[in-house]
Amino acid sequence: MSGELKQWHKVTLALDGPFAHEQDNAPNPFTDLAFNVTFTHESGSPAHVVPGYFAADGNAAESSAESGTTWLAHLSPDKTGAWNYRVSFTKGKHAALDGGGEALKPFDGRTGSFQIAASDKTGRDFRAHGRLQYVGRHHLQFAGSKEYFLKAGADAPETMLGYADFDNTQAGKPDKVPLKTWQPHLQDWRDGDPIWQGGKGKGLIGALNYLAGKGVNAFSFLTYNAAGDGDNVWPFIQRGDKLHYDCSKLDQWGIVFDHATALGIYLHFKMQENEMDDDRRGHEARPGRVPESLDGGSLGPERKLYCRELVARFGHALALNWNIGEENTQSTREVTDILRYLKATDPYDHPRVLHTFPDEQDKKYPPLLGSAHELTGLSLQNSWRVVHQRTLHWIHASQKAGKPWVIANDEQNPAGLGVPQDIGYKGTDGIASERGKKKENAGTGDVKSKPYTMHDIRKLTLWGNLMAGGAGVEYYFGYALPENDLGCEDFRSRDKSWDFCRIALDFFRAEKIPFADMQSADALLGNEQSDNSKYCLAKPGEIYLVYLPDGGSSPLDLSAAAGDFTVSWFDPRKGGAPQSGPVKRVTGGGKVSLGPPPSHPGEDWAILVKK
Repeated sequence: MSGELKQWHKVTLALDGPFAHEQDNAPNPFTDLAFNVTFTHESGSPAHVVPGYFAADGNAAESSAESGTTWLAHLSPDKTGAWNYRVSFTKGKHAALDGGGEALKPFDGRTGSFQIAASDKTGRDFRAHGRLQYVGRHHLQFAGSKEYFLKAGADAPETMLGYADFDNTQAGKPDKVPLKTWQPHLQDWRDGDPIWQGGKGKGLIGALNYLAGKGVNAFSFLTYNAAGDGDNVWPFIQRGDKLHYDCSKLDQWGIVFDHATALGIYLHFKMQENEMDDDRRGHEARPGRVPESLDGGSLGPERKLYCRELVARFGHALALNWNIGEENTQSTREVTDILRYLKATDPYDHPRVLHTFPDEQDKKYPPLLGSAHELTGLSLQNSWRVVHQRTLHWIHASQKAGKPWVIANDEQNPAGLGVPQDIGYKGTDGIASERGKKKENAGTGDVKSKPYTMHDIRKLTLWGNLMAGGAGVEYYFGYALPENDLGCEDFRSRDKSWDFCRIALDFFRAEKIPFADMQSADALLGNEQSDNSKYCLAKPGEIYLVYLPDGGSSPLDLSAAAGDFTVSWFDPRKGGAPQSGPVKRVTGGGKVSLGPPPSHPGEDWAILVKK
């Protein structure tokens, strides 16, 4: 046993097992040797059947080893006290994927026990809060602290792991999408932060430090994009060898992911890209076979192994979701099969979400509604202007079906623009518009938009999702703007947007807004259509949160509420403590005026009305 033997921390069982090499086929150490460990708390619950994996020499991140006798299984224990383990090790064709096989002695049946102490972590570190879980509501909840979670972070670049410091990482399109160095964030690496092989990793570790320092708490990344826009990320020893995994590269990924957990940054695993999710090329309807697709889109040996390896190596992380596919075009049957296999393989039952094109949502998502399916939420892609409306649509649809989904807005269209850079970044005006696109993108049609800036994103994307009862946002950087979705290496390009995100998250936290118990109630403001004029989130009779994207004032219908309520105003641009306006108290029983804001009447404001 190694690691910090504490609750919620990464604890690793290392087995000195059979010798293997990454390229072996008889047996294949990834498919034909099944190493699983059942970890059981002394009370009998929980009991986690954790898939283990071949780890070469056990130090591959440093040694780049391809062979060895080390097999690892990671646990993030839910409880303090004594834990027991029992090893299952079998050998047989696809035993790691489908079960079965013959017991491999003397490894099979090994047992032992260890003690887990309380965590000593505080603050943002997820180990202070526990595993983030889907609990049948519209927000995820930490198993330890019982706090509910709102996210805000980066959806770009999707090629985050196309990083020169990772072993055997190659640029499939070196002229258009070179490997990243994350050089702008070398300044953010700190003494004591993780590195590998004598100093590698500083740029990407620094990038995560920067995001955490800005107060945001999520980032996403593709773990497989061969044949996609970036064509530089895959977990295999070679681009086309889908049954042999790269131990050293994946160990290095794991160093980054573990650092993110310590920083309190949620891991959004995007498991595949539209261009290779199945043989049909989906939305693009290109003819011919797509050799990069796993099992042609079905659940076969390649896809089962892919799911197993991701779960085995990274499933111990406390805050993550498995996204079945970015702009996914697979059939309902294909998606359902993957969801079921992931649920059966993942001992921690992490959330499972899906992402597809805006015009595909009403076709792809409805068949997956309801308790009969294993989807727990959506990663929405929509125009930045309709975030509030589309978030509300799927909240209501999932409620009606009997299984509430967690709804995030993770990609903002137009695709060429997304979330614009800051006003003034490297001398740019920060305006996203047709005139802001690159010349080579002329005529594509998907960058046309009324000009907008980071302030519009704050109002209608960030607050639009939160005020609909959504789970939060990740910001996508359009392909036609500086530091775009494929080439971004400088998160400071959206520095002010991260400030706006932090301000919103801090407000909900500091004011103890019970957002998980609140629902959209725009009609109380006279906005029955839930347009973008004004939003209301309410726990009727107790607390009402009003957001005015364009400032001004609005009456609030408290006809169904009794008693007195305090009224305070919050500045979403600058943050700080709530302020008093001319109206400080109102009484329920009818429509009330909340008065004008304390200053800047034409800017956006949030109003907190509390019993």
